[in-house]
Amino acid sequence: MTGPVGSTGPDAPAGGPATVRPFGERLADVLADAGPLCVGVDPHDWLLDAWGLGRDAAGVREFGLRVVEATAGGAGVVKPQVAFFERFGSGGLAALEEVLAAARAAGLLVVGDAKRGDVGSTMAAYAEAWTSPTSPLRVDALTVSPYLGVGALAGAASAARASGAGLFVLGATSNAEAHDLQSAVTATGPRAGRTVAAGIVEDVLDDNAAAGETRLGSIGLVLGATVDLADRGVDVSRLTTTPVLAPGFGAQGATFADLPRRFGPAARSVLASVSRDLLSAGPRDLASAVLRSSEEARSCLA
Repeated sequence: MTGPVGSTGPDAPAGGPATVRPFGERLADVLADAGPLCVGVDPHDWLLDAWGLGRDAAGVREFGLRVVEATAGGAGVVKPQVAFFERFGSGGLAALEEVLAAARAAGLLVVGDAKRGDVGSTMAAYAEAWTSPTSPLRVDALTVSPYLGVGALAGAASAARASGAGLFVLGATSNAEAHDLQSAVTATGPRAGRTVAAGIVEDVLDDNAAAGETRLGSIGLVLGATVDLADRGVDVSRLTTTPVLAPGFGAQGATFADLPRRFGPAARSVLASVSRDLLSAGPRDLASAVLRSSEEARSCLA
């Protein structure tokens, strides 16, 4: 990817740019203060029905705003699943913009789960859309796919760092279809003899090191909480300064007790993402469910 670049803030004074704290630093503070819980904003149709909301842009808007309100004070991070908003076209994206603005106003960090991946100027444009301080879609970090080559994300990494944002790079995902590709061993190149997933991890580690980010890097990894990471060639002991977004908690089978078991010394760098298991509590009980889950997750790291 790329080395460090300067960062300017969305609220820079007229006399010149202001420095924005890197995403990794801000995330480290949230993990220390609020714990590892990351609340998914996934307005599935069955959830919209259960919440008494329409299967339309107005429904996903209301759903997202209620999740943000319920999360504030109980956890520090929300993760909207962009696809559930995009499916309603411009109205859905306008709804997402309102949800993102509400999350920022509530002091929450926002991970945009969009899994963008492309090359060159196209990837840089995606990054501008999702991390530029002037974009209504701006998030604190964006999920991205490295399967056109991790180097293809260089422009996105530069753009994200320039605005104090971050990326979460898909590394070892929990879907069954990913196993053969991600555990395949490369035959040539600088990562020869390592699995594809391990090579992605190494590239991310190198990028954060080049940027001089030693507390928590701004470029993180998506590593499924239900994945046998050793089977994918991933050494979790090396991830203590690398943010990890770990989906799979709750409905997919992982428990918070798996945090230290699965991630070892890197457990305190992990965002434990929970969606369906929390959202099924419904709008009336969601805030208390978030608070209980947040306290449980923190207790497992005590």
